[in-house]
Amino acid sequence: MTGPEPARWEGGWLSGARAVPSPNFGPRPGAERPSLLVLHSISLPPGVFGGPEIEALFTNCLDCSAHPSFEALRGLEVSAHFLIRRDGELLQFVSADERAWHAGKSSFRGRERCNDFSLGVELEGLEGGVFDERQYLALGRLLPQLRERYPLVAVVGHEHIAPGRKADPGPGFDWLRLRQDLGWETQLFPFV
Repeated sequence: MTGPEPARWEGGWLSGARAVPSPNFGPRPGAERPSLLVLHSISLPPGVFGGPEIEALFTNCLDCSAHPSFEALRGLEVSAHFLIRRDGELLQFVSADERAWHAGKSSFRGRERCNDFSLGVELEGLEGGVFDERQYLALGRLLPQLRERYPLVAVVGHEHIAPGRKADPGPGFDWLRLRQDLGWETQLFPFV
């Protein structure tokens, strides 16, 4: 029996992910390589899954008049490296070699500006809601591919690097399951 096929990369773009390039990114400072992985959750409108709104937000194409909750997003320029849809589909918005704009004001182990040294993975879902089995399976494929390429030292939620400001992915995310599925060392999950 053979193991999983090794990841194929073109620069910082992972083959197998549907590329949806976002204009919301910048260079990492110096020779910085991502060492932190940050999990998020998002749904637009809140609690609605499967529509084009997340892609539209990350590509600055969201019609902010289409739903009352979108008004707060007007003018916002955000992105993530990856999005995992409810059905497990993997999308990539920013090269993993570049800095996506996903963490905002944040700190990890005393170091500010987590965007500089992290990868952002959005899960289609609600803060505190449960996530689909297919999303855990997709994470189980994606994270080893990222760890093979980048020197990851920790996997955290947005709630852990911006406490009080962010609460995602929230209590509905099964951190223990993720750790067990991956078989990674406990210290990679400092908040579990």
